[in-house]
Amino acid sequence: MTKLILTRHGQSVWNAENRFTGWVDVDLSDKGILEAEKSGQIIKDLNIKIDISYTSYLKRAIKTLTTILKKNNLELKFNTAWQLNERHYGSLTGLNKEETKNRIGEEQFKKYRRSWDIAPPPMEEKNEYQNLFSPLNASIPIGMTPFTESLKSTYERVVPFYENEIKKNLVENKNILISAHGNSLRALCKYLFNISDTKINELEIPTGNPLMIEFGNNLKIERYYYLDKSRAKDIVFNQ
Repeated sequence: MTKLILTRHGQSVWNAENRFTGWVDVDLSDKGILEAEKSGQIIKDLNIKIDISYTSYLKRAIKTLTTILKKNNLELKFNTAWQLNERHYGSLTGLNKEETKNRIGEEQFKKYRRSWDIAPPPMEEKNEYQNLFSPLNASIPIGMTPFTESLKSTYERVVPFYENEIKKNLVENKNILISAHGNSLRALCKYLFNISDTKINELEIPTGNPLMIEFGNNLKIERYYYLDKSRAKDIVFNQ
């Protein structure tokens, strides 16, 4: 049975500060490092084989992945892809979430944060936070770098990457580990579990808790569960 393991990076410094992070390349917090190590230990304890791994261009996801691989004594070459980056939060980037909610109102805040197809206002081209983006972004093709994204926009880059690059390895019965972000993983889960546009706002991906998806014939999902059951979240909703 082929396995796909989805891991949201451990808590980042800006997660801890309750700020919109998006494409800013912040590091893991001390708690996030421990979460990454725990993810790796759970995978090791369960003796889960990993053949191929993917991550984004952002150090919080890369460090989570390398921590997991190190914990499992794996020296695998991992694949980085900008398509797995976190959602770009546009002009909300760097702002405190609670302060932003108080300023713009809870209804508009929810639309920006959890709606399917509503993006925040775009980031200005010379915004100060662009200097804090990953240097790896320089390899993104001209015209492809967004200035804001909805979850739908994120879906439109994540899912084609899954279909074109990741799926073929699952077909060959390779076990795959992806270390990415709350919204890029929400987008992928929407596709894999066929979650509706209206219900996807209810899906929350916990940090540092690997989600195991086991596929049978024709990549039909047979089982799915969080490895750390004490911190598991609901996965599939009524469509």
